[in-house]
Amino acid sequence: MSNKKKNSIQALTPAKVLAYGFGTIIILGTFLLSLAPASADGTPMRLIDALFMATSATCVTGLAVVDTGTHFSLFGEIVILSLTQIGGLGFMAIGTLIALAFNRRISLRDRLVLQEAMNYNSMEGLLTLIRRVIVYAAVIEGTGALLLALRWAQDMPWGQALYFGIFHSISIFNNGGFDLFGSIHGKFNGLGEYAGDPFVNMVVMILIVLGGIGFIVISDLLHYPKTRKLSLHTKVVLTMSGILIVVGAVFMLALEAGNPATLKPLSWGDRIMSSFFHSISARSGGVSTLSMADLHHSTQFLFILLMFIGAAPGSTGGGIKVTVFAILLGAMYSMIRGRDDIVFFRRRLSKESIMRAITQTWLALFLVIFVAMVLSTLEDREFLPLLFETTSAFATAGLSLDLTPRLTDISKVILCVVMFLGRVGPVTLAYALAPHKEKELYKHPEGKITIG
Repeated sequence: MSNKKKNSIQALTPAKVLAYGFGTIIILGTFLLSLAPASADGTPMRLIDALFMATSATCVTGLAVVDTGTHFSLFGEIVILSLTQIGGLGFMAIGTLIALAFNRRISLRDRLVLQEAMNYNSMEGLLTLIRRVIVYAAVIEGTGALLLALRWAQDMPWGQALYFGIFHSISIFNNGGFDLFGSIHGKFNGLGEYAGDPFVNMVVMILIVLGGIGFIVISDLLHYPKTRKLSLHTKVVLTMSGILIVVGAVFMLALEAGNPATLKPLSWGDRIMSSFFHSISARSGGVSTLSMADLHHSTQFLFILLMFIGAAPGSTGGGIKVTVFAILLGAMYSMIRGRDDIVFFRRRLSKESIMRAITQTWLALFLVIFVAMVLSTLEDREFLPLLFETTSAFATAGLSLDLTPRLTDISKVILCVVMFLGRVGPVTLAYALAPHKEKELYKHPEGKITIG
């Protein structure tokens, strides 16, 4: 191997490997979905639309320009499901499992990429975590598929119920948001047929929560009876997720209880259940039992905020992450109380964590606002729906105001880029594109500016 080729390989940082890897999978998915056998009527899908669907599936978003259940053939649906599974677990995790199965050695570079992909703080125990991730995913998805199949077997043939159970369990656990119910109910509001079904709602909510809290947290919880302790990361994720679920549900119930197009026709028990369902789903699940377009503008904006915050690091969800949001709240609290440090559960956070959280938030905020402004110049639409779709794309949430299929091709391409950035992470991509960083050998003198 020439020195030039060696240098080019060495230049592939973990961030670049992740970006290139996801890009390659999207290109492959685009090719497969554009084939005639992928469409139910045998007509090849437009390349732009195939690119959008492949990006949405790989980035586990769930936004769609066509109805998944009616447009795609069985082959097309399997491609969508495979891309969702790869995108949710991460191509590096799946590749590592295959390598381990064939007793291949995992190099240091591979471990660094895995560490970046899983948002793991250390390489110690990384391969053990990967094995657990695959096992956890298989058990959770299998259990969810069986439970949903048993329920849906009451409404459809057993074979179709089993297939629907497998498809939706994988899609929902990976926070993909794709559903097939438009194909049998003639509706396009997701699981609207089961808005009052406690069993389906409960299974779906559990799948979304388990996919959204992340594998590191799941591993911590499963080993708690033995270790009798939880990591700081797990405590912050569980606490912040619980607060956001309850606050989101309370606000939605208050805002939508009198809306005749959403919660008002339901009983009070179903209203409460639906409020919790959508509060959980909004932060990355992407499935719904109500039409998002029928919500009040205030509720739609609430969902924009929840989508922007997103799920936990190392999970199948997107957004700026609940831990970042917790750090921002902690910084505000510490400043108000006149404290120098951000402290969670008697643990002080490092300056690097705080700076990364602030950077990630500002990059995400600038991206979402800038793209929404660009779309408003390209589309003759109101700004709030465009902001909703943009935030959903960035947060890989998948909720939609039914605007995405009606966008122009250039707007679809822009949202593809946003979905890619949301899945890879703006900070990760910035590291991938930035030149090789060198350690500063000096510090500038401290200065003061007036604030407030």
